[in-house]
Amino acid sequence: MSEDFRAKAPQPGPPRPYHFPKVTRKTLANGLRVRGYLSTAFGCPYEGHVPPPRVAELAERLVQMGAFEVAVSDTIGVAHPGQVPRVLDAVAQRIGIGRIALHFHDTRGTALANVLTSLHLGVLTFDASAGGLGGCPYAPGATGNLATEDLTYMLDGLGIETGVDLATLVEASAFIEARLGHRLPSRYFRAVASPK
Repeated sequence: MSEDFRAKAPQPGPPRPYHFPKVTRKTLANGLRVRGYLSTAFGCPYEGHVPPPRVAELAERLVQMGAFEVAVSDTIGVAHPGQVPRVLDAVAQRIGIGRIALHFHDTRGTALANVLTSLHLGVLTFDASAGGLGGCPYAPGATGNLATEDLTYMLDGLGIETGVDLATLVEASAFIEARLGHRLPSRYFRAVASPK
């Protein structure tokens, strides 16, 4: 168990009712789809290592509640390409590879490598954010989500159609950065937005 991303565990409070099935039923009844998310599926700031069978079990429960897809998420950015196949294999055995989406943060610079590994395993849906915005307030040092620019640039290079216009995306990120008042972490954005 790695200690470098562990945080102090929250104090237990009174038990809260389990509302997810109720919310899902109501959502589906109103004609909407439900996408489930499993945060810290590759490592937890409180528990450390997360066993792949546990991730698979929870993914299956989300599908049983009515989720059409489950985003297996590395919200603190500890996943690496050697670990991704083990987690995906366990989850795919329970819900099938076609129901899996992935959500990677780029804290340790492995998000694109994780996507490439996942593509070879059959995953086709990935979360990303303009400029690499985002983060996790519960994990010391955790940075933003995988940048949409970086992901799109890689997928374009692989000949995978995304429907995302990279030039327009860069314009949007420049707009965001100007209003945030600090640099966005996207490597592609930094390369094309930096003064020549």
